[in-house]
Amino acid sequence: MSVLEIKDLHVSVQTDQGVKQILNGVNLTINEGEIHAIMGPNGSGKSTLAYTIAGHPKYHVEGGSILLDGAEVLTMTVDQRARAGLFLAMQYPVEIPGVTVTNFLRTAKTAIDGEAPAIRTWIKDVRGAMTNLRMDKSFAERNVNEGFSGGEKKRNEILQLELLKPKFAVLDETDSGLDVDALKIVSEGVNRAKENTGLGLLLITHYTRILRYIHPDFVHVFVNGRIAEQGGPELADRLEDEGYDRFLVPEIVN
Repeated sequence: MSVLEIKDLHVSVQTDQGVKQILNGVNLTINEGEIHAIMGPNGSGKSTLAYTIAGHPKYHVEGGSILLDGAEVLTMTVDQRARAGLFLAMQYPVEIPGVTVTNFLRTAKTAIDGEAPAIRTWIKDVRGAMTNLRMDKSFAERNVNEGFSGGEKKRNEILQLELLKPKFAVLDETDSGLDVDALKIVSEGVNRAKENTGLGLLLITHYTRILRYIHPDFVHVFVNGRIAEQGGPELADRLEDEGYDRFLVPEIVN
């Protein structure tokens, strides 16, 4: 069984005001087939965790480790992390002018598997996944995310998730900007990917609405760069009712 382990992770970022510490000792273990939801107020470090796992160069790891099946992820390049089985669905997916969705997907699949997929089977898989996500077939020949709406970009992220079949996926606020119908379609795609591959999920969100469709096994509250509390799905309902005030220390004004 695959496992993703985050141990005592400390991460900083360079700002105009100097070095800012963002993650302050994160410990988290995600087993294959588990869904972990991370919730917390703005600026608590949720997205920093996602991009650190993926290898974004903006974030500097001050200490700790990230292990995938015992192998140190932090020593891997971004593409090595993808080949090892890590996937990031970005909150704001980038546009790639001049590269069609079809070419992008097949190139990525070839890089991950080490060989190109058979054309006939691959085309069938792509079309089937697009149909399930209610993406018009014309999107296959459009440039990646170029001119896509917010909802279309998020569906395209889940299209990649379904076809690339990672071991672990980090979904960074995939629900942001989605209407009710798009949220349901995207969630169904995530659930389908998990059912077909048994992948582990780290789901970062502000709201419980996506958790009505993607049911977490564990919920973690992120505050000031560390996990302040964790529990089962009932914790998300409690956060919806109470908010994060009880976790936040008020500033003392002299």
